[in-house]
Amino acid sequence: MSKAFSFSITTKIGGGTLARTGTITTPHGTIQTPAFIVVGTKATVKAMTPEMVRGVHAQAVLANAYHLYLQPGHKLIENAGGLHSFMNWQGPTFTDSGGFQVLSLGSGFKKVIDMTGGTTVQNTPKRERRAFVDDDGVTFYSHIDGNKHRFTPELSMQIQHAIGADIMFAFDELTSLQDPYDYQIDALQRTHDWADRCLAEMDELRTSHPGRDYQALFAVIQGAQYEDLRRKTSKHLGQLPFDGYGIGGAIEKEKIGDIIRWCNEELPYDKPKHMLGISEPNDIFAAIEQGIDTFDCVSPTRVGRNGAFYTYEGRKNIKGSRYYDDFQPLLDDCNCYTCKNYTRAYIHHLFKAKEILGLTLMSIHNENFIIKLVDDIRTSIEAGSFNELRNNWLHQYYSDKN
Repeated sequence: MSKAFSFSITTKIGGGTLARTGTITTPHGTIQTPAFIVVGTKATVKAMTPEMVRGVHAQAVLANAYHLYLQPGHKLIENAGGLHSFMNWQGPTFTDSGGFQVLSLGSGFKKVIDMTGGTTVQNTPKRERRAFVDDDGVTFYSHIDGNKHRFTPELSMQIQHAIGADIMFAFDELTSLQDPYDYQIDALQRTHDWADRCLAEMDELRTSHPGRDYQALFAVIQGAQYEDLRRKTSKHLGQLPFDGYGIGGAIEKEKIGDIIRWCNEELPYDKPKHMLGISEPNDIFAAIEQGIDTFDCVSPTRVGRNGAFYTYEGRKNIKGSRYYDDFQPLLDDCNCYTCKNYTRAYIHHLFKAKEILGLTLMSIHNENFIIKLVDDIRTSIEAGSFNELRNNWLHQYYSDKN
């Protein structure tokens, strides 16, 4: 097996910021960082074909191990030749471990774990809970049909290995901001133990499948809002032979920059860092400023399917009556397929008529907008103008919200 995975840093700002540019090399191509990774949860980016995803200049796609395990099954994807062949995406791919979905969907919290208040996995009454954590793994019930399943670190590695992504994540325990400090400590220890088991299982899988492309394994940094826990786990996992690191867990938006900095000050500088689940522009700037190289989020297509589109003055909603006879593109200087070919009035009509094409056109624009933003940030780092771009861009985007 050739280790066709590497990361090189090409530009760094310094002067109190950890922002840098670089290149991640995988068996299926390179990723110029910082980069926004488009989410294709079920081996598809919602409302978009892979050709459309390439058209918005996406460098990589992230699929979801939990969802693909439940449907259609990781063995089927393996038999199809892996994720790249199955979904006709020939560029780099990521898969998450399934840990977030096992605990959030399995606990009945649908899309997100509560980050601000209310119930948590641990203090939800057992008769209402659908996910149960122990030191060996997590037992949960499918959100699709209610059937009982169990994830362990070993199974998560087997699923992701079969799916065949270039970059995988270790199985971890997700907590919420409402879980007490003592429980955060226990969960972090489980995550450390599971990280060791993930590394051991991947060694076995690589040895038993010598002809497979190398699949990089990233650890996941938890610890909620606690600086001591974030630094402790970063030091611990940073000493283990992971190929990179994902920063995840419960984070209040106001602290996102601080939490990323705590982690990245302890993690190995020369390994790539991925932020799980962000796409709001101010979060993107904060994450990149503190050393994040890649990040993913479902938001661009999700908000697009609900009628929201990105502009340099913030998000707008195409369903508004003012767009009924507005024959301008969604964004005047946007080079995406949607803006070059369709007007606000037409897309407004599609949404009012409940035509599926509207969801596709909005998804194309939103993905293109966020990817271009990150590309512009990368260029600004190389040119030494990151601070200027950040200040001007965010002032314009949030000016009507201040």
